[in-house]
Amino acid sequence: MENIRVLISGGGTGGHIFPAISIANAVKNRFPQAEILFIGAEGRMEMTKVPAAGYRIEGLDIQGLDRKRLHRNIAVLWKYFKSLRKAKTLIKNFRPDIAVGVGGYASAPTLRKAASMRIPTLIQEQNSYAGVTNKHLAEKASKICVAYEGMERFFPSSKIVLTGNPVRQDLVSEGITKEEAYQYFGLRSDKKTILVVGGSLGSRTINSSIANHLDELQSEDIQMLWQCGGYYINQMTEELAKSEYKDKVRLYDFINRMDYAYKIADLVISRAGAGAISELCLLGKPTILVPSPNVAEDHQTKNARALEKRNAAVVINDKEAEPILLPTAVNLVENEDRLKEMSENISQLAQKNSSDRIVDEIIKIVEANKK
Repeated sequence: MENIRVLISGGGTGGHIFPAISIANAVKNRFPQAEILFIGAEGRMEMTKVPAAGYRIEGLDIQGLDRKRLHRNIAVLWKYFKSLRKAKTLIKNFRPDIAVGVGGYASAPTLRKAASMRIPTLIQEQNSYAGVTNKHLAEKASKICVAYEGMERFFPSSKIVLTGNPVRQDLVSEGITKEEAYQYFGLRSDKKTILVVGGSLGSRTINSSIANHLDELQSEDIQMLWQCGGYYINQMTEELAKSEYKDKVRLYDFINRMDYAYKIADLVISRAGAGAISELCLLGKPTILVPSPNVAEDHQTKNARALEKRNAAVVINDKEAEPILLPTAVNLVENEDRLKEMSENISQLAQKNSSDRIVDEIIKIVEANKK
């Protein structure tokens, strides 16, 4: 098993990429001689994030279906069939022992082709509501690693393993202090801190909800860390410059030290992607979730409601967020009892050591296939 060869496919957003890299790291920790190849979608985040993590990646020219302009799907289907051919060549050359799909455009042709070439496949389904692609891929998959209970609605129960979603390992490091984190961001340790993250690509709704209500920060005890996304950084910088409360806000397109950011966050405002929720559960962070409506099967709303039912998060509908998001956050961050209750409840939903548990399943599949 020392020379195990693992193909990992998927991406598109940080919610798919960071778990994929965590799985790769766990494989490498277990088997330092392992060979790992990523297959992603050209032009998407994974094409830079994966090499930055030290792994080789090949890109497919592929995109998702356009559900609003159906005539554009002729080109989409053509790219899909081209991607199947390229995936076949990449798989043939790499000769993987297993193919792992983490979701995203590239995982569909890659895992479909791997299965047709009799290479065992494993799916990592991150959401509480399975996507169409994974439901189709499940038929040929050896195992399906999930993050939520009740996934028998979508997949054969015999294939399901509850592992949770892998998270970035640096987030759970015990080696950093709050003092270091406050210093890093130039913030004060005697103020409540709200962390705002709209996903790796940013969120228009969350950004406008913050920018248009900065006067809610007039309380002397509140400061903010705000990741607005690369698409919005120029606009949000201009908006912040107009505010008399700008000294209480640290604005970034992307926060590279999320370990520091989470360390000092008394309350988090976030989209409800599966990866973000897994991190928040593991770190026990009180959270306001604003599910994105622009995702397949409205899965973010389903993710968020699963936490809301356990009194583990506050959920605000995207359409209702603009006038009430920041006022709600300000009231909540000043309510110590409520913050403590939410922290305890969300911590109970954490799935620990997810990457290692997925690697356990990878090993079982590869060993069984070699018999």
